[in-house]
Amino acid sequence: MASTASLQRFLPASPHASSRRRAGRARAAVSIPSSSPPATRDNEVPAERLEPRVEAREGGYWSLKERYRTGLNPHEKVKLEKEPMALFMDGGVRDLAKIPMEVIDAAKLTKDDVDVRLKWLGLFHRRKHQYGRFMMRLKLPNGVTTSEQTRYLASVIEAYGADGCADVTTRQNWQIRGVTLPDVPAILDGLRAVGLTSLQSGMDNVRNPVGNPLAGVDPHEIVDTRPYTNLLSSYITSNSQGNPAITNLPRKWNVCVIGSHDLYEHPHINDLAYMPAVKDGKFGFNLLVGGFISPKRWAEALPLDAWVAGDDVVPACKAILEAYRDLGFRGNRQKTRMMWLIDELGMEVFRSEVEKRMPNGVLERAAAEDLVDKKWERRDYLGVHPQKQEGLSYVGLHVPVGRLQAADMFELARLADEYGTGELRLTVEQNVVLPNVSNRRLDALLAEPLLQRQRLSPQPSLLLRGLVACTGNQFCGQAIIETKARALQVAREVEKRVAVPRPVRMHWTGCPNSCAQVQVADIGFMGCLTKDRDGKVVEAADIFVGGRVGSDSHLADVYRKSVPCKDLVPIVADLLVERFGAVPREREEEDEE
Repeated sequence: MASTASLQRFLPASPHASSRRRAGRARAAVSIPSSSPPATRDNEVPAERLEPRVEAREGGYWSLKERYRTGLNPHEKVKLEKEPMALFMDGGVRDLAKIPMEVIDAAKLTKDDVDVRLKWLGLFHRRKHQYGRFMMRLKLPNGVTTSEQTRYLASVIEAYGADGCADVTTRQNWQIRGVTLPDVPAILDGLRAVGLTSLQSGMDNVRNPVGNPLAGVDPHEIVDTRPYTNLLSSYITSNSQGNPAITNLPRKWNVCVIGSHDLYEHPHINDLAYMPAVKDGKFGFNLLVGGFISPKRWAEALPLDAWVAGDDVVPACKAILEAYRDLGFRGNRQKTRMMWLIDELGMEVFRSEVEKRMPNGVLERAAAEDLVDKKWERRDYLGVHPQKQEGLSYVGLHVPVGRLQAADMFELARLADEYGTGELRLTVEQNVVLPNVSNRRLDALLAEPLLQRQRLSPQPSLLLRGLVACTGNQFCGQAIIETKARALQVAREVEKRVAVPRPVRMHWTGCPNSCAQVQVADIGFMGCLTKDRDGKVVEAADIFVGGRVGSDSHLADVYRKSVPCKDLVPIVADLLVERFGAVPREREEEDEE
């Protein structure tokens, strides 16, 4: 099985000392022999197109070869001017933190450090709405965190008063807000002390590895995803030291490991998804590649026609990343995600490029079937549910649109210690799961003020429980509309008009980048601007309908475009009646009489 020792083969040598996190050993016990037919070959691709466009430089960094440096997008030019990871690996961030912002802004190189390169360290300058303040995004494989880590993050945002808050993200991750540059070196030291890192969590890097939020406690799980996501994260960041071999990708890149029939991990929108499968009696994964969402295009992941044993999760990831790094297009940023490369080369040629980057130059064909039950009905993890461990339960808590204040986080940490084992799980729906609660303590936990006052309810309403929202223009300079408060307001107003028979997943994203993944929602809202009836420019949304998650996953289609936000409530209410079986409140009351 995969282990930390075997991982070392795939990590770059580095003189920079750093604390190392342990990665658990992967375990699986299944035995279903299977095989698959060979794939057909695509059209031939010219040999010169398959020549790597990047090369290794001193220090382990990779950069574009001279002859490929024309027609580049602005971000690629910023990377050529100065290696972003040097801000961490060579200590540049400590020097940068000592410089006043007005001095930083006076020179292009340091201004680009603050606005672009610091994203490689997980720091996003909010120049437009919070000048001088940053959002910091962490790496939290599988969404697993501890009370100690939660308390530390709470202490950081508490120091910033009204400017400080935290968000649970759609990649099972923490983002904290309000950070100022002079504090960054101390915060990075504090993260390391509690076993966290923010490295390589932004820009052209691998995002947080997603896994089953119920891993290890789910009575119906296929495999515990935590060992695999831990190994992937350790490889991606070189055990939190920084991995310059894969920091210069053409664009961001998402990865997930599937451990449940519920597909909580959303494999169809990841660049690489590991689907559990057995071949010749050995456990491993079929690979899906190329899923993504962007302003101009969204595409579902496709089979690579490849199977890897559990031990080869990291080498497969490495080979795919290197193929993408070496061959990916670096012009128009809207056409640089990995699926564009797959489209250009054809799946079979892309597969051959991955294969030759595998340790032994071999990539097995896919198992005939994966282990996911295609007829499985996706479960709701909110509320109280029995674990596979006798006498214990996990409790799913709803976090309204993922936003938390320091006081909420301190309370969550206390609850995790007092009622569980000091562990918390974050989910892609921006919620929190508290595992390992003794059944004898459930009543006391449910009576806690944090749960009773509906702040973090285990039983939210049917519309609120499926609500997801990106940052919106409160903090994000790219967002066109406000999202979080509006999402809550619209949902509550709609609930006054109609009663829904089941949860309806409504996602809000402030711009076409779709950080809130509106294309996987039952109903999605993508921010835009339009003119109202009086000719006034107002905040609006394109409405998407029909996204599905689970074994029958399907991306949503556009339902209506440019609807003023002030007009959304009646339209959404009617849509719920027409498509989702909702009942008008007046009729519901008449039926009761």
